[in-house]
Amino acid sequence: MSEAGPVRDEKLDAEAEARRRVALAQVRQYPDPALRMRANEVEAFDQDLAQLVERLKHLLHDANGLGLAATQIGVLQRVFVFQPDPEEEPVALVNPALVSTSEERVSDDEGCLSLQGVVIPVERHERLTVEAKSPSGEDVRLELEGLGARVVQHELDHLDGILILDRTTPEARREALATLRPQPVLIR
Repeated sequence: MSEAGPVRDEKLDAEAEARRRVALAQVRQYPDPALRMRANEVEAFDQDLAQLVERLKHLLHDANGLGLAATQIGVLQRVFVFQPDPEEEPVALVNPALVSTSEERVSDDEGCLSLQGVVIPVERHERLTVEAKSPSGEDVRLELEGLGARVVQHELDHLDGILILDRTTPEARREALATLRPQPVLIR
């Protein structure tokens, strides 16, 4: 089973695992209401935005993820970072918008840093073009396919308050919700 969502599938050493736990503690977890809220357009390309982007990149790295939206850390701004290729630096997109998508769609398993323990099938466009601003306010246009396109669609969904639970099959949603349901603690 491949995990094509924004969670890398690697064995972590003890130090990296500890960093991952600390990073995940800062990522909002389902059913946090912030995950269902639509983010606001960024208007100021200032030091606060630069700090937000650096925080997102740092958390993405430490959490061993492929993408992280500002809404996942409780900041309702239309910003996300993604890194489909671990050999490259994460890319930050501000006020992103899809300008074109392929008709061809592909289903693959996705995970999410905000839905720990859940990996479910999600159908996405195979190719897309996204336009955005860089953190410094310059125009950005990316043409992506495969994993990069999948991660961008996943993170764009986060900015609109949409989760992979909303994009999967009814059966996979039921199984995921059962995994996410708090388990009672029995004390003897």
